[in-house]
Amino acid sequence: MTPMPRLRSPSGTKGREPSRRNATALRQLNLEIKRREALQKALDTSEQHYGTLLERSRQMQEHLRRLSHEILTAQEEERKKISRDLHDQVGQSLTAINVRLATLNQVANVNAAGLKRQLSGTQRLLEKSMNVVHRFARELRPPMLDDLGLTAALRSYMKDFTKRTRIPIHVKSFAAVDRLAGDKKTVVYRVVQEALTNVDKHARARLVQVTIKKRDGVVRMAIHDDGRSFHVESALYPAKIKRLGLLGMRERVEMVGGTFFVESARGQGTTIRVDIPFDGVPRRSTAARIEDSK
Repeated sequence: MTPMPRLRSPSGTKGREPSRRNATALRQLNLEIKRREALQKALDTSEQHYGTLLERSRQMQEHLRRLSHEILTAQEEERKKISRDLHDQVGQSLTAINVRLATLNQVANVNAAGLKRQLSGTQRLLEKSMNVVHRFARELRPPMLDDLGLTAALRSYMKDFTKRTRIPIHVKSFAAVDRLAGDKKTVVYRVVQEALTNVDKHARARLVQVTIKKRDGVVRMAIHDDGRSFHVESALYPAKIKRLGLLGMRERVEMVGGTFFVESARGQGTTIRVDIPFDGVPRRSTAARIEDSK
């Protein structure tokens, strides 16, 4: 009797097919895990690289800030020296010449009317030159700032500014502002000086208001004019324009741990706000807040 052929069990075939599918899925899973591990490693490397670049950028920024600080400090010392030289040497020489011309003028009364007219004209020219020298000396480094304090120096400069430009200035200040440290007093004076220079050159303003007050250990100064507005962001980037006024003011303020704000809007004029620590730990400032007008 011929034996019957052995048939394969359908159930056995079905059992091996899930095993093959599981093995394939496992391989794919392992490949995916390796791919993701490689991707994570690349991301970590990239993150470290960009972290290094960011740190280098921060160091370069800090280095540039220190250089700016050193430049402004050197500039201030140079201004002080020029001011002393103008006042002590040039000013005294011009005064001596003026006295001698006055003496010659008296002598000329005796015999030469023409000489008298010439000497009088020369004397007037010399007096005008003396006034120019004194004005330059005050603008470079006013003696009042060191001798009489910030308030007296500011009021003297504003009085001269109004006389020269016919733009009135309303001032409000607190007496204790004179107790500011020397470098901070200089910063306040320079900001006012630069701001008023900008008003004279560009704003076409009819009135300027300067307010200095103390709040929460901070000296807060606001300089507002009712003149023409401008695009603040452009003015803060010297690559776009050729003026460094606002940028210089901001650097000076941040150099002593203060904050610098500029707002300019059509129909509302321009306001410069400065916060400087009166004493204690300086407040860290990273950038100016700007509001631009079209």
